Amino acid sequence: MTSLEITEQLLKAKQVKSMSFQDLGKVLGRDPMWVAALIYRQATASEDEASKLAQALDLSPEIAQELTEFPVKGSLDPIIPTDPLIYRFYEIMQVYGMPLKAVIQEEFGDGIMSAIDFTMNVEKETDPKGDRVKITMSGKFLPYKKW
Repeated sequence: MTSLEITEQLLKAKQVKSMSFQDLGKVLGRDPMWVAALIYRQATASEDEASKLAQALDLSPEIAQELTEFPVKGSLDPIIPTDPLIYRFYEIMQVYGMPLKAVIQEEFGDGIMSAIDFTMNVEKETDPKGDRVKITMSGKFLPYKKW
């Protein structure tokens, strides 16, 4: 079964059960963003987590087993995303990527932000001019090593 097929089955079951990522996060004791990453095959579940998710969504043990396998991460196609919401993140990096890099390196030195030792949170901010999306990313700073 392909990652796309697994994701499709998980999303369909989530819809049928009328469960949110928040609901599934509570079942697994995980953040909703991590649960979404798992469903989109960008994270790996423990056997216990996979079993709980499969149970909550009435899915087979085979699906649970697939969720414990290491996925191929970061595999968006095409290179420039066409989905408008995902494209906005691409656009943000096109406009603010170099400024972010400059500010981070000015503050921390020559290095990168980890995407492994990393958390992300999405919040809704009520605003009279229209609700806002607040995204907080927190990654460990990893300095480049000299040898």
